Amino acid sequence: MHYLIVLAVRSAWNRRYTLGFTLLSIALATSLLVGVERLRHDVRESFSQSVSGTDLLVGARASPVQLMLYAVFRIGEATQNMRWTSAQKLANHPAVAWSIPLSLGDSHRGFPVLGTSADYFTHFRYGDRQPLRMQAGKPFDGIFDAVLGAEVARKLGYRLGEKIVLAHGGSGLEGAAHADKPFFVVGILAPTGTPVDRTVHIPLPGMEAIHLDWQGGAPVPGFSIPPALVRKFDLTPKTITAQLIGLKQRGDVFAMQRAIADDSDEALMGVMPGVTLDQFWELVGQGEQALLLISWMVALVGLGGLVAVILASLDARRRELAILRSVGARPRELLFLLALEGFSVTVGGIVVGVALLSALLVLATPWIAAHYGIALNGLKLSGDDVTSLAALLGWILLAGSVASLLPGWRAYRLSLIDGLTPRT
Repeated sequence: MHYLIVLAVRSAWNRRYTLGFTLLSIALATSLLVGVERLRHDVRESFSQSVSGTDLLVGARASPVQLMLYAVFRIGEATQNMRWTSAQKLANHPAVAWSIPLSLGDSHRGFPVLGTSADYFTHFRYGDRQPLRMQAGKPFDGIFDAVLGAEVARKLGYRLGEKIVLAHGGSGLEGAAHADKPFFVVGILAPTGTPVDRTVHIPLPGMEAIHLDWQGGAPVPGFSIPPALVRKFDLTPKTITAQLIGLKQRGDVFAMQRAIADDSDEALMGVMPGVTLDQFWELVGQGEQALLLISWMVALVGLGGLVAVILASLDARRRELAILRSVGARPRELLFLLALEGFSVTVGGIVVGVALLSALLVLATPWIAAHYGIALNGLKLSGDDVTSLAALLGWILLAGSVASLLPGWRAYRLSLIDGLTPRT
């Protein structure tokens, strides 16, 4: 058996370029298939851990998924705002334990700006009900204080005391800057792996202050209010984007949801984050399955190339195989020889594919986190993840092993005289 392995290695080396390209195709197919599965898993986990401990997300009546994506994940376009009076009414409801106002719309160098209250740092939870922690500094207190997410501070190189200027408009749609009213960094949050990391947090009065001399999304010509005078104005917001609510008793969530929907003062809706995320995954589920199916098809094409290469080489190796038969090699040994060759190429493709995917994830993870607020775990796997990945790679290896049996079976069926008789 040892000599067959030596023969397989030498034969493969003689056809190293052809087999190398086949190995590369299997590697790319493996990278795509495993990458899609890991991306699907990590995106779901990142979304599900972005907010926890919140019973209701309240906003203007529209699409629940759109409200959730914009208010929590900073993805998409702004929904219609809700009135501040409505937010105060809900905050004072007997069933409500705490509430966090959220006001979005501005940005800073591509990062979204969130206007909120100090309750944000007290009651907001992510992951397994983990609280926000300060990496440096403290939560905002003054009108022009700013607290940065970890990714904002890291990417832009900001430190405590840094002066920053906000811009009107969302990420990628920045308009005129609020250069006359800069903010000062007083705190930097510890990393969370959620959209919090890529958000600039300011107090609601600060959000109102920078828009005092703006109207219709543009600065009023010839009119400017300096920062020292903003306190002379009413900085109570008129509208906010959304509101996070925590209830005193979890069982009151449906009654509170109905009360919000039946409010005659304003058309609002209260959505449960977990239920809304399930609706979102239902919307994208078919796309996930289609992408996974395409990945499997690519993998099968790569394995089909392996079969084609070995089959095509059989005609050139007929005499080689016949000579092996003539010196005592049995048909099943020839079957083993070709099956071993296909199996080795498949294993090599899997190893190279996983290595290629690991390198790609190392390069892409910071970019995805910075642009989409989605934290990817890459190939850092838990117990269940290891089992899932092992099963996926096992299926690829099994498919490659079965595919390599076809040319081996054909070689098994070749007679000795077939290889020694020249073709005319």
